[in-house]
Amino acid sequence: MKRPNFIKNYKDLMEEDNASYPGSDELLAIGSPVGKKLGLQKIGIHVETIPPGRRTSWPHAEKTEEEFAFVIHGHPQAWIDGNVYDLNPGDFIAFPAGTGISHTFINNSEETVTMLVGGEARKEDNKIFYPMHPKRNEEMKELGAFWEGHPERELGNHDGLPDKLRE
Repeated sequence: MKRPNFIKNYKDLMEEDNASYPGSDELLAIGSPVGKKLGLQKIGIHVETIPPGRRTSWPHAEKTEEEFAFVIHGHPQAWIDGNVYDLNPGDFIAFPAGTGISHTFINNSEETVTMLVGGEARKEDNKIFYPMHPKRNEEMKELGAFWEGHPERELGNHDGLPDKLRE
């Protein structure tokens, strides 16, 4: 029996390995937007494949969209407000909307990391703040997407980069 079109393997839905921010040569994680590709409209769910030496995004915080992450395979690090925390398979992390908790996930290991990442589907009123990228914040202002008045949070000393980008 043929499976319905809302049942797919995430590997069959993976995007090209070319994700980066405008004006940056840094390759990010390889996304598989399973939620969108399987028809979900209110929540966004991605399987993120993070090769060694990469991260999921630039550190950021979101105003109105809640996000979560679950480690399926590998040992990534969570960059949270300038501090790095080692993660293991089975670890779950939640980022409530409006808290100003800046985050990204970094793979400084030698093995590929697989994570389930999700949250609310893109909201028209959502705004974003990038604590380590003033230029990106200026771009977000031009787009009307910068989070003015974001909560001020003390940042640790980590720059948010994978180790390989500093070599």
